[in-house]
Amino acid sequence: MPPMQTVDLTNCDREPIHIPGSIQPHGCLLACDSAGSEILRYSANAPEMLSIGDGLNGKRLEDIVGGEAAHSLRNALATSDDPARPALRHAVRLPSGGIFDIAIHRLASAVILEFEPASTDSDQPLEVARMLISRIRNVGSLDRLSDAAARLTYAMLGYDRVMVYRFEEDGSGKVVSEYKRRDLESFKGQYFPASDIPKQARALYLKNTVRIIADASGERVPIVPELDEAGEPLDLSFAHLRSVSPVHCEYLRNMGVAASMSISIVVDEELWGLIACHHYSPKTLSMPQRVAAETFGEFFSLHLNTLKQRQLMETVSGARRSLDRFLHTASHHDNIGELLRTSLGDFSAMIPCDGIGLWLDGIWSSNGTAPSQELAAELAELIGVAGGGRVWTTSYLSRDLPDSRVSPEDVCGVIAIPLSQRPRDYLFFFRREVVQTLNWAGNPDKSYNVGPLGDRLTPRKSFAIWKELVHHQAQPWTDGDREIADAIRAVLVEIVLHHNELLADERDKADVRQRMLNEELNHRVKNILSIIKALVGHSVDAKVSLQDYIAALKGRIQALALAHDQVVRGSDGGLLCDLLEAELKPYSEGRRTVTLKGPRVWLDSRTFSVMALVLHEMSTNAAKYGALSQDGGRLDIEWSHLPNGDCELNWLEEGGPLVRPPQRSGFGSVLIGRSVPYELDGQATVDYRPEGVKARFLIPSKHIHVETDPAEPVVVSADALPSATNGAASLADLELLLVEDQMLIAADVEAMLADHGINKVTTTPSAADAFRRLKEYTPDFAILDVNLGSGTSLPIAEELIRRDIPFVFATGYSDRSIIPSSFSAPVVRKPYEAATLISAVTNVLVSRTNGTQSS
Repeated sequence: MPPMQTVDLTNCDREPIHIPGSIQPHGCLLACDSAGSEILRYSANAPEMLSIGDGLNGKRLEDIVGGEAAHSLRNALATSDDPARPALRHAVRLPSGGIFDIAIHRLASAVILEFEPASTDSDQPLEVARMLISRIRNVGSLDRLSDAAARLTYAMLGYDRVMVYRFEEDGSGKVVSEYKRRDLESFKGQYFPASDIPKQARALYLKNTVRIIADASGERVPIVPELDEAGEPLDLSFAHLRSVSPVHCEYLRNMGVAASMSISIVVDEELWGLIACHHYSPKTLSMPQRVAAETFGEFFSLHLNTLKQRQLMETVSGARRSLDRFLHTASHHDNIGELLRTSLGDFSAMIPCDGIGLWLDGIWSSNGTAPSQELAAELAELIGVAGGGRVWTTSYLSRDLPDSRVSPEDVCGVIAIPLSQRPRDYLFFFRREVVQTLNWAGNPDKSYNVGPLGDRLTPRKSFAIWKELVHHQAQPWTDGDREIADAIRAVLVEIVLHHNELLADERDKADVRQRMLNEELNHRVKNILSIIKALVGHSVDAKVSLQDYIAALKGRIQALALAHDQVVRGSDGGLLCDLLEAELKPYSEGRRTVTLKGPRVWLDSRTFSVMALVLHEMSTNAAKYGALSQDGGRLDIEWSHLPNGDCELNWLEEGGPLVRPPQRSGFGSVLIGRSVPYELDGQATVDYRPEGVKARFLIPSKHIHVETDPAEPVVVSADALPSATNGAASLADLELLLVEDQMLIAADVEAMLADHGINKVTTTPSAADAFRRLKEYTPDFAILDVNLGSGTSLPIAEELIRRDIPFVFATGYSDRSIIPSSFSAPVVRKPYEAATLISAVTNVLVSRTNGTQSS
C-alpha cells in the first residue's frame, strides 16, 4: 500500500467554491435566460417548495410565479445592474398559495432567482439597520467600535457567538472582539491560520458581503441540470443560497458549530476582516434580517475607515509639527548634513524605535541600538535593491533580507527612508527583537492528510490553544509609523536635494499650507461625518423599497466622496466645470448630447460639497427620467459670472420623454430645492416643463471666485467629455516632449497619451537630458514636471519659450506658488488624470491655432 499523501491546507485554494452545482436546502432556485423569461435550470427542491410539478426547464417564468409577479421581478431586475446587490421582492404570493421573499440578479447570461419562505418577523429591516447605525455612529475609537459591533450583531441576529475577526499582514486572522453565550469558551485574542480561509473564499467575501450557512451538516440540493448545453456549471458567486464546501462544513462541525454567518468588513476595497457569527444548532436568517445585517456592515466598514483615518491623522500631527520646526531650521542652515546628524534625537522621537542611524555621503552616524558602519553600508546597498527608491519597512529583517549580516540579536525591525531619488543615502529607524507568545486556535503548522472527500482535505479536529513563541521579530510598524516615514522622506528629499533659494521660498509657503491643512482636516472629517449622519438619518417614505433607499444613499455618499477628494486635492474647494464633468461623464456615451459652457469658477469647500449632492441628484434624475434617459436627448448647462459677483447656473433638458412634475416631494427633491438656499444663502428653482426640466441655481459671490487662467470660457460637449478616441485624429502627428523623473509615472502618462492618439512621445527624466534632446529635435508640445530629482524644469521652460514651443506644467502642489509669475503656461495637477491632461494640451494648441489665424 503506498504511503498516505501529505498535503498542505493551502490546496483548498483549488476548490471551485463559486460553482458548486448545488444550493443550501432552506430555499430554492430558478435560473432563467438573460431576459428572465424561460427557465433553464432549477434546484431539485424547487417543485416541492413552490408546490409545482416536475420538469420545470423550458417553462415560462409566468407559469411558475404568475404574470403579475413575473412582471414585477423583471422590473426589479431592470433597476439592479450590480449582481452584488440583487433586487429584492418581499412577501410575493405565488399561484400555488405560497408566500416567498425573492432575490433576483443577473450574472453573465443567466438570471438567477432565489426563493425563501417569507419572513414573519415584525421588525422592519430598514428600521433595525438605522437603529444599529445610530448606536455606533458616535463611537470614537476602533476598540469600542469592534466591541459595539459584536454586541449589537449578537442582539440583532441571535447567534450564540459573534466575533470581529481582523486579518493580519500574513493572511492569518485574529479575534479582536467577541460577544457570546456565557457557557462558551472565549476565542478573543486567538489567531487562526491564513489557510483557514482560502484565497478564493476571500475573493467571494469581497463580492458577496453577507454569507450564511444555515446548517453545517452539509446537505446539498443539486442544480438540474448541473451543466448547460455548453458544459458549463451555474456561477453562484452572488447567490446567498450557494452551497458550502464540504471541507468548510467539516471544519465547522469539528468546532462544534452547526450554523454560521459572516458580514464582510471592506476598507479601501480590501477585505479588512469579518463579523463572524457561530451558532451551535441549525439557524436560518430571513431575507429582511440579512439585508439589515448587510446595511449595518457597510456603515460599519465606512465608520471603521473614518476612525482609522482620524487615528492616523492624530498620530501623524505631532510628527508633522516637529517636521515644521525642522523645515524652519533647515531654511536658515547652510550645512544640511551637519543639521541632520545633530537632529537624530529629534527624529527618533517621531517614530517609536530603539535606535536611529543616518547614512549620508558615505558617513555613518547613529544613536541607540544600531549596526556598525560596515554593516550599515551593506544594509543600505541591500535595501537600495529591495526598496526601489521608496520607504522600506520590515519587522522580520532576517527573513526579508536573508543576505544581511546584521544579527537578529541586535536589530530585527527596520524603516529605511531614502534621502534621494537614487537609492544611496538613508535615514534608518531600528527596533530590537520582541519575544512574544501567540495563542493559535490549533497548531497553524500542522500537516493534513487526504481524507474521505477525494482530493479535498480533512481539516484539523483540534482547536485547543496552541502557543507559539516568536523570535527574531520586532514590534510591527503601524500605518501611522509608515505615514510619518513618508512625511519625513518628503521633507528630507526636499531639503537634501533642493536646498536652494527658489525652493527655500516654496518651503516657507509649504509650512503655512501644511499647518492650515492639519487644522482643516479635523474640521472636514467632522463635517463629512455630520453630512453622512444626516443622509442616513432622514425619514424614509414607506413606499420606497429598501433596495432603492440603499442605492440612493450610496450614490449620494459617492458624490460626497468625489467632492471631498477634490477639496483635499484642491486645498480649499474645486472647479465647477470639474464637478460637472465628473457627474455627467457616465452619460456622455451614445447619441445623447451634453454641453457645458461657462468660465472657470472656483467653489469653496463647503459649496463644492453642497453642489456635488445637488448636481448628483439632477444628473441621476436626468438619466432615469429626463433627457439623458434616451438617445437624442440633450442637456445644456451654462453658468455665468453676474455683475454683482454671484454665479448663475442654468440647467436645460430637451429631447427626452414627456416630463411630469413629481407627485410627491422625496428626499432628492429636498436636496435639490433646499440645499443651495439653506446651506449657501442662494437660490434654486426647478421647472418641470413637459418638453424638459429647466432649473436655475444662484451661488452667492462669497462662496466663489472666477479664475483668470485661462481667460476663455470652458465649453464641453458630449464629444469633448473624456473618451479614449477623442481628438485622436488631430493629435496623431504631434511630437511631444515629456519631462518626468518618476519612471512609473512617465509610463502611465505615455499610456494616457497613447489612448488619445499621441504616440510620438520622447520621455526624459532630468533637465540636463531634456536639453540634450532639444539639441537633436524640436517637439510640437511639452509637458514639464516642475520638481525633478535634482532640480526643477523651469530652465527647460525658459528654453521652450525662447523657441516658441507650447507647454504645460505638472505639479503635485495645490497652487502655483512654486512657479514664478513670469510663466503663464497652464498647470495640470498631479496625480495625472487623462481627461485633464488631454484637455490642457488641446486647449493650448487650439488657443495658439486661433491666435495664429487671427493674426
